[in-house]
Amino acid sequence: MKPPYSGSDKGPSRTEAFKSATTAAVKGIAGARELTVVYSPISANQKSPTTTGEVRLPSPPHKLTRETVVRLRGAADSAALKLRHHNAGVHARRMPVNKDAVDAYNAMEQARVEVLGAQQYTGVSQNIAGSLEQRLSLEGYQAARSYEQVDRNDALRVLIHDACHGAKLGATGEHVRGILKEAFGTKLDKALSDLSVNVRNQKASADILRQLIEALDLENDNAQELECDEDEKGNDDVENDAENEQSDQEDKKEESNEGGDDSGQTPSSSETMQGEEAESDVEGQGQPTMDAADAEAEARQSHPRAGHNLGTGQDRYKVFTTRFDQVEDAANLCDAEELVRLRLQLDRQLAHLQGVVSRLANRLQRRLMAQQQRTWNFDLEEGLLDASRLARIVANPMHSLSFKREKETEFRDTVVTLLIDNSGSMRGRPITIAAMTADILARTLERCAVKVEILGFTTSQWKGGQARRLWNESGKPANPGRLNDLRHIVYKAADTPWRRARRNLGLMLREGILKENIDGEALAWAHNRLAMRPEQRRILMVISDGAPVDDSTLSVNPGNYLEHHLREVISYIETQSDIQLLAIGIGHDVTRYYRRAVTLMDAEELGGAVMSQLTDLFEEKGWRDRGKSRASTVI
Repeated sequence: MKPPYSGSDKGPSRTEAFKSATTAAVKGIAGARELTVVYSPISANQKSPTTTGEVRLPSPPHKLTRETVVRLRGAADSAALKLRHHNAGVHARRMPVNKDAVDAYNAMEQARVEVLGAQQYTGVSQNIAGSLEQRLSLEGYQAARSYEQVDRNDALRVLIHDACHGAKLGATGEHVRGILKEAFGTKLDKALSDLSVNVRNQKASADILRQLIEALDLENDNAQELECDEDEKGNDDVENDAENEQSDQEDKKEESNEGGDDSGQTPSSSETMQGEEAESDVEGQGQPTMDAADAEAEARQSHPRAGHNLGTGQDRYKVFTTRFDQVEDAANLCDAEELVRLRLQLDRQLAHLQGVVSRLANRLQRRLMAQQQRTWNFDLEEGLLDASRLARIVANPMHSLSFKREKETEFRDTVVTLLIDNSGSMRGRPITIAAMTADILARTLERCAVKVEILGFTTSQWKGGQARRLWNESGKPANPGRLNDLRHIVYKAADTPWRRARRNLGLMLREGILKENIDGEALAWAHNRLAMRPEQRRILMVISDGAPVDDSTLSVNPGNYLEHHLREVISYIETQSDIQLLAIGIGHDVTRYYRRAVTLMDAEELGGAVMSQLTDLFEEKGWRDRGKSRASTVI
């Protein structure tokens, strides 16, 4: 799949030609003429969603670069090969349970189908090899020194391509392979050798992938349990046939006695209803009264201003427990050596965006400095002697002395908080752009004597974590409220200089950090931190890619539970607080939540949008005096 390319060509027509060629190649590789190929603003580093009849790929920019072409070709070929060589039913048969094991299982299966394509087509092999090398390089693995510094899924992809003679590894891939050989030795060699032999047989490959997962200590292989389940299923089928025959005979007998006395059935029905009521009572009382009281007291101590008191009655937002919530400094979530590697990776990314965003940052700096310039009132009867008027007195002694006095500047002490969505959907280019923008913004505003705080929000676990386990142990009470372990991250405190916090921003690029997003509580947390600041003017900017999502919470609460709370928090800040709130959405419309918001369809526009929004905000006179008669309150 190699459409003609020249680095100097650009413009929509060139992009459309590239998209047309890519679409044709995807259909040809997948062997599906009726396949629909959709281009949407998702990150090219993210997995391309595929279904039976549709492939979704990242939208190419108007100006194609070699890096973009390599990335998109690799994503397109990977998606097409999955449609051609992957059977979802066979894959689901050996699906693990643990989240890390599931991710590893899916990543290795994707690598398997890529190997099949690389062995069959030379062009596909080159595309996947280039895409893989680019990803490994962008992740900074060339500076990695141990297995812990390499994402597990990327490591497994390298191992499978190497063992099964798939895409040829580049320099970074060879370096990663060397690290993995040192880490595992011969521990995985037998399973990888078996996979190489059975790579075309998905059922046999799935069994081998489970062996690899067990060898990596992610989850035990359930092959024996699966065989027992299949045997039991066969026995159940036989028993069900016998039960069905007996049931048919009983039905015929009941029909013949229709109109007879039904009193014999009444006691059993009432007993059944009483039993169901008893079970429901037990379920509703699964969490003891003392635990509920302790949870409320704990919530008041841990998060006294977390926004839980919004709403009334049944609509009131609740939190099952805050025992496992975290507010962590970024430096505590990663060792110093890895932070240095991630910061170097961010610096390499900054080189590509430095020109555009730096110009916008300089424009913002000029606007802010202009508002802070000293101004004077002249020709006053008292004050400081105006030396510029002395020549006039020498020429005409009848003139009186002239004095001047400095005018009070309109620019007030300002602090800006940047709250960044650290959810899994931000993975790839969006979170990288967000980190770069935060870095440049912090440097720019610091030069203008404006303090900047950079915060992130996510969860510490997938699918509820310890809060979910506690809920299960408590009898699964109905409508528990938020049911996950929050993790709020302080990348840079407002009083911390940029030079001391610069390494922390690289943590956003760490693969395991990004999980679920509970926006309402994060927004309340950021607002409450700002409300306690002494600056006269406080600005809160939110960068997100959509509505709040937490599978654990939404599975046991109404579907709009988190979204409703987010709207309440936003309404409170916009109507009752003097903190100025604005939002930037990446790929999703956030204007339906925030009054002042911008939606971007391309993450590359984020830096310019942040600078532009702040520039406009500082220049609006209506915002300068807003809230002088109101005091900030915490939620």
